[in-house]
Amino acid sequence: MSENINQTAGAASADAAVSTEVPKKSKIAVIGHKNPDTDSICAAISYTYLKNMTANDGHEYVACRAGQVSAETQYVLDYFGVEAPRFLDNIGTRVKDMEIRPVQGVSRTTSLKNAWTLMKEQHVFTLPIITDHDHLRGLITTNDITKSYMEEQDSAILSVAKTPYRNILETLDAEMVVGDPDAVFDKGKVVIAAANPDVMENYIDEHDMVILGNRYESQLCAIEMSAGCIVVCLGAPVSRTIQHMARERNCTIIVTPLDTYAVARLINQSMPVEFFMKKDDLITFSLSDYTESIRDIMSQKRYRDFPILGWHNHYVGMISRRNLLGVHKRGIILVDHNEVQQAVDNVMDADIREIIDHHKLGSLETMTPVFFRNQPVGCTCTIIYQMFQEKNVEIPREIAGLMCSAILSDTLAFRSPTCTSVDVMAAQALAKIAGIECESYARDMFTAGSNIGSKTAQELLYQDFKRFEMGDLEVGIGQVNSMSREELAEIRSRVVPYLEELFKGSDHGLDMIFLMTTDILGESTDLICFGENSDILVDAAYHVPVVDHVAHLEHVVSRKKQIVPALMNAVSTHPAFGGK
Repeated sequence: MSENINQTAGAASADAAVSTEVPKKSKIAVIGHKNPDTDSICAAISYTYLKNMTANDGHEYVACRAGQVSAETQYVLDYFGVEAPRFLDNIGTRVKDMEIRPVQGVSRTTSLKNAWTLMKEQHVFTLPIITDHDHLRGLITTNDITKSYMEEQDSAILSVAKTPYRNILETLDAEMVVGDPDAVFDKGKVVIAAANPDVMENYIDEHDMVILGNRYESQLCAIEMSAGCIVVCLGAPVSRTIQHMARERNCTIIVTPLDTYAVARLINQSMPVEFFMKKDDLITFSLSDYTESIRDIMSQKRYRDFPILGWHNHYVGMISRRNLLGVHKRGIILVDHNEVQQAVDNVMDADIREIIDHHKLGSLETMTPVFFRNQPVGCTCTIIYQMFQEKNVEIPREIAGLMCSAILSDTLAFRSPTCTSVDVMAAQALAKIAGIECESYARDMFTAGSNIGSKTAQELLYQDFKRFEMGDLEVGIGQVNSMSREELAEIRSRVVPYLEELFKGSDHGLDMIFLMTTDILGESTDLICFGENSDILVDAAYHVPVVDHVAHLEHVVSRKKQIVPALMNAVSTHPAFGGK
């Protein structure tokens, strides 16, 4: 069963490789808050399972996480044999979410004429030049082709560009009578034999390409002057003698039905795009680039189109500024939070489909109405358990174990003031399905989670950390639970020096930081306080002194119900923080 749970509930990546083919199902990420706790992770997995079992909307739901898995949560996942959700740190739209135009790439030897024709057929202004392995070699635009035709006056440009004879034959609708079609015209200039042979001798040089008519004397003169190629116009027949002499002197003969004017006008269109393409300092984007990061680049450059590269730098297609307007937002379901500060980065750029939470209403706004279920219970998984019951979906042992673990964790094994009778009922029912006994299992889970031996002070602080706006203040509150007072004392001895150093600089980005070191058995918390006037705020909220950055709070174990409301009330009423 565990293998099926992993496959259904989140082993698939929310950022899996994107094929150039249209996927059968779009992915919707189900994700908890940053620095996720056990409820956040288990709720994401459990609700993903429920959605994939019941939703018939053409979407695939994928469990994700917005931070590292804590030791407690890892114990739960290992106990029930479930893989951790894939890490997703940014839900912003990516290039792969845009409408990428599959503009056909061409080889470096493609003629300017063919490139122009392709642009007209595809209604584009830029063509990618690619290798045989679909790697991007360069770009050519309509402007590049126009310049090559209007501004290029060098009569030797055809050879400088190393023009393949096949391009010339195709452009002039010609036939090669003598020579190698796979050869390249790489020496000499292009001349028109409009004068008599006596005059021709003065301007035809070795290796030149000579455009002429059906006059035998002119053809003979060009060959005798060591021309590299003669282009015979109006489909005039070439005598066997001329052909024989051309072979002897390595002179190519091309016959075209076009007249001299048409040949002179079109010949430069046979040059390969490689000669005019832009190949240095190309601005390219990958499928995984965020649209937020490419938007500024696109606005600063005067290019019309930008190439997109996929896996191993393979060319995929093109985008333009206009494609940014129709970008498809990535779908997301939020569990265990509804605050922008706690959500995955760029959540406001996502298509929020649902919110399942048990906290106070936060600052998050949506563009359209969403399914929002918020109940005053101790754990998000309690709500999800109710939804399983309402939809009459059988709960597998692994999912039951995850949800029960989350309830025990969030309610501190029913000791937290946030715990309700609904939480207790749900946990006991889930424990029966999972085959565990709540009290003993919770003790083992908390012990595993509070093992601080290998954790740094930074890891201890941020393993269960949330950010809150309190008036004009940005406040961060973390929590560490333990069943051992000695272990909590050791945590304080590590974290206090770390915070002292942290607040000497400005890397924390917060006005105040608090860490709850909570004694589960003693049902009390030693609150570590840092930041200007943090001691005043704590005294105003709890009327207890702060000694060496620590305040002892009896019967306080819940961040959601006992810490955040008290601090917010103190901020709004105390004069030191602008209150009345």
